[in-house]
Amino acid sequence: MANGRPFVGLRYDERIAGPLDGLTTPPYDAISGAERDRYERLSPRNVLHLILGHVEPGDGERVNRYTRAADALRAWREEGALVPHPEPAVFPYEMRFHFGGRERHLRGMILEVEIEPWGGSILPHERTLPGPLEDRLHLLRTVRTNLSPVYAMLRGPSLQLEDFLGAATGEPPIATVVDEAGTQHRLWATPDGAAAATEALAASPLLIADGHHRYSVALAYRGEMRARFGPGPWDWMMMFVVDAATEDPPVLPFHRAILTPELGSPREALHGGERVRDLAEVLASVDDDAVTVGIVQVEQGELAHRIVRLDGAPPAVLALHTQVLVSTGGAGLRFLPDAVAAEELVRIGEATTAFILPPTHVDRIRRIVEHGGRLPEKSTYFWPKPRTGLVMRTLEDQGVMPTA
Repeated sequence: MANGRPFVGLRYDERIAGPLDGLTTPPYDAISGAERDRYERLSPRNVLHLILGHVEPGDGERVNRYTRAADALRAWREEGALVPHPEPAVFPYEMRFHFGGRERHLRGMILEVEIEPWGGSILPHERTLPGPLEDRLHLLRTVRTNLSPVYAMLRGPSLQLEDFLGAATGEPPIATVVDEAGTQHRLWATPDGAAAATEALAASPLLIADGHHRYSVALAYRGEMRARFGPGPWDWMMMFVVDAATEDPPVLPFHRAILTPELGSPREALHGGERVRDLAEVLASVDDDAVTVGIVQVEQGELAHRIVRLDGAPPAVLALHTQVLVSTGGAGLRFLPDAVAAEELVRIGEATTAFILPPTHVDRIRRIVEHGGRLPEKSTYFWPKPRTGLVMRTLEDQGVMPTA
């Protein structure tokens, strides 16, 4: 089983830092270029300055976006804008949102989990890409802080976790913020949450839902630090753990846009498919159970929408990659959670084809993983996502850090 426990969280003090709605963001890989600029303008202390700093002219080994992030983190602590929680705690977390025409909530707990190699108590479901791994490892080496929790799932149901969260979330939260999509995020701190954490994590292996790159980076950093200094706070990392059976988290798709003509004609490979009126009809027709996907291409000078049923079993994204995109390895593709944005890339000529995919379910993902499989990179878009900046985990707050 995975090991979890309370930790000393680092949080914004709104009396000095300002309101949380100007300080927090989605995870780094869910932020577009326009959103990045907007978050950057909201506050000089927005966590965006830590997670996605700009490359500046003259940057080199001694001064760069990673060292600027570390300097900003240090300065915010010195001025009291960021303060450590007074004692180790588990942080219950709730998101309230509208989905499928009704109001929903999703609850879990943020705690620190002991890092271990993939495949034991902690399971990946997607492949990773080398670029983000290198970038995030540079950042972690410099700031020595888990800036955003990895999102992980228990199979569940865990009655212990449900009871713990029910009691904790009945109290006033220590932090509340509403994001740009209207989701309300609420955070609590519970110093006596160690037993609930241990019992919940004993129930099943943890499936990483969101944060494969961050977990892989933490694993690599643990190896570096252990080789130099032995065991330490780098053996653990911050996670948001959710009981999938109780909470039923929405699993939305990442759509695919083909950017290079060299990948061929997917419509021919899929025998054309059935033409439909527009993107709305495509979205109404795609179906993971039926392994049905949508295709957007320009045909005879106009935008055309089709649906096609793939061979084999769901999830549809795996069928698409094994039957059509098998040779790409992610090259020449852009991954977008917004179907309208994927369609627009075809409309303006930046992409030759867009594949519109259906939502899937966490149980379907877990079955593939437990049979030794793994989905292609960017196969799932778990939504909503925990807010980056509500609580962070610095290594120095968890124990004595070496200076060299």
